[in-house]
Amino acid sequence: MKHIVSALLAICLIAGFSACSNTPVSKEQPTLPEGNIIGEYKIGVGDQLSVSVWRNPELSLSVPVRPDGKISVPLIGDVIAQGATAEGLSKTITTLMEKYIRGPQVAVIVTDANSIGYLLRVRITGAVNNPISIQHRDGMTVLDLALEASGPTPFAASNRAKLYRKVDGKIKVYSIRLDDILKKGKLKTNYILAPSDIVTVPERMF
Repeated sequence: MKHIVSALLAICLIAGFSACSNTPVSKEQPTLPEGNIIGEYKIGVGDQLSVSVWRNPELSLSVPVRPDGKISVPLIGDVIAQGATAEGLSKTITTLMEKYIRGPQVAVIVTDANSIGYLLRVRITGAVNNPISIQHRDGMTVLDLALEASGPTPFAASNRAKLYRKVDGKIKVYSIRLDDILKKGKLKTNYILAPSDIVTVPERMF
């Protein structure tokens, strides 16, 4: 089930980038995001959580976030975890437990952040031999991603490829001359990739 959810999230992400196909191509050089590109971590489906209740070990547990986004906690039942921060979920559980025990002190820790995986991937789609979504690695470039995809197809308009990147909450589009990179060794547009980048390679117009 976790893999199905991750696949759906990835499809939604790609669809969101595709909806920006009319966004003007930026004339600026892309820059890599600084600091934490994800921001404050939000709990997602499939994450493993440790919920500790001070002086009440019988109420403490390790639990995965279910596909419905909830976890089950002793005394209070189901609680929505998806979309909350660890601190925010701690406060929610504390408030709910106050009805049953005096002065509860609750700590929530994300012990296995499974849902973050799709956010840290890069993707290449369109006229390539093997459209792929792979884990981002520091220093990975457009060329690396193109080689992972077994290169463009014979019908690709490789010099009209584009890079889609989320910058300050907005999608920016950059031109990639993939044919020049692969065949001429011209590396001006061989950009270093950031997590969640998407490269698209269109087909030639016949």
